[in-house]
Amino acid sequence: MKVKFPVILLSLSLIFICSREAAAAPLPAVDLNIYPSDSPEQVVDGVKLLVLLTLLSLAPAILVMMTSFTRIIIVLSLLRSALGVQMAPANQIIVGLALFLTVFCMAPTFKQINEQAIEPYLHNQISQQEAEELGAGPLRDFMLRQTREKDLGLFINLSGMEKPERPEDVPLHVVIPSFVISELKTAFEIGFLIFIPFLVIDMVVASILMSMGMFMLPPVMIALPFKLLLFVMVDGWYLVVKSLMESFR
Repeated sequence: MKVKFPVILLSLSLIFICSREAAAAPLPAVDLNIYPSDSPEQVVDGVKLLVLLTLLSLAPAILVMMTSFTRIIIVLSLLRSALGVQMAPANQIIVGLALFLTVFCMAPTFKQINEQAIEPYLHNQISQQEAEELGAGPLRDFMLRQTREKDLGLFINLSGMEKPERPEDVPLHVVIPSFVISELKTAFEIGFLIFIPFLVIDMVVASILMSMGMFMLPPVMIALPFKLLLFVMVDGWYLVVKSLMESFR
């Protein structure tokens, strides 16, 4: 079965809507009992609900691949490796920080999706197909802003489709892989810049130890306190998070 990305997008967006807005909207009741139906519409609605619940299992992959989460988690992981501390901060803290930074970064996009697609659909103002198309627009715009033309052109050529005249004409199955490889490249570029000052400290410490004849003393043990001191003195977390958030503008 061909999975419609707008449907998955609509499912993910429902999760991210704040509780106040979600509580104000009337939600359909869910009944797990099976009753005989007199109209085909009831059967179709039940099948749609089943498909929607199935697509929710893809929410983690959507969160990772279609938002800013990929760039943020890679940069934070490379930062920890550059510092030389393997378990501080712990993986749970790194993932949690990346998740909340993703929510903060994607809040304007999900707000547009909620106003343009979800709220009108919940109030029966638009059909499901219209909600899918309207909901996919803001997320497509976000991904296209972060995607390089070279990466987008690669998947357009691989798909064999004609060159779109407008960004709205690019299908999501082409935008998503283009966005992912662009995010990977950008994340590794930022990680490389983060590694440079810590690499300099490692080289200086190793050179000093070798000149003093301390070949048996691991340079990492001596360099680690200096790297932590440098990171704290320049307020490293503030600079890294600030640079990450500004890179999405």
